[in-house]
Amino acid sequence: MSANAGEMPVSGRASLSLGYAHPQARAYAPWSAEEGRSAPPIIPAARSRWDSWGDLANPDHVLARPFDVILASLLIVGFLPMFIIVAIAIWIDDPGPILFAQRRVGRNGRCFPCFKFRSMQVDAEAQLAGILKEHPELRAQWERDHKLPADPRVTRVGRILRVTSLDELPQLFNVLRGEMSIVGPRPIVASEVPRYGRYIHHYYAVRPGLTGLWQVSGRSSVSYRRRIAADIKYARARTLTFDAMILAATIPAVATGRGSC
Repeated sequence: MSANAGEMPVSGRASLSLGYAHPQARAYAPWSAEEGRSAPPIIPAARSRWDSWGDLANPDHVLARPFDVILASLLIVGFLPMFIIVAIAIWIDDPGPILFAQRRVGRNGRCFPCFKFRSMQVDAEAQLAGILKEHPELRAQWERDHKLPADPRVTRVGRILRVTSLDELPQLFNVLRGEMSIVGPRPIVASEVPRYGRYIHHYYAVRPGLTGLWQVSGRSSVSYRRRIAADIKYARARTLTFDAMILAATIPAVATGRGSC
């Protein structure tokens, strides 16, 4: 991806092309605080026009939040046995914390702890520095994609969790806490904010999602440039129809493990 992210065109293709108009959202200054600082003040959310579903498509509509809460609650209850099985498997494979919380950037630039089942070794953060120092080619890839191919820090159980996306199940609790939505852009870390350039306000306009357009378009097999384009497309064209199509496409995407790493 070009270093000049601010000039990135947003006409990239995505797996779900619904043909909706993409009205421009009102821009506001992106948050540029460094990782580790306290959450910034609330920034006025970007607004955009909606299709024939009208106000019901608005993420601030009175029914939007109850929908997230009800669906997340049902999924937590339905997947409760899986939560228990995964927790036991993680502990047996690599004793240590079951959950991992990473600081992510959410709606309006607010940071929040994003929950996941731990899929890496306990000292993964310390290992990363050594890996990048010994392998310059991996450093370049890490700086470009924030991912490593065949990451040696991932545990045996962790590989299964990542392929099946089961490691992301605890984010249902982020949905209940109001930090995420069921559908939206995947949450990013603070160091990724500059890569969005002048388009960051589109990401800030909606809550990050448990699944999203990038998730069903290939995930890690899609370039970061295309990921940003997918986030912009979603923020500009979000409707209940769009969300429903993304949810429907999530099932085969997860079942096939397409683009997972």
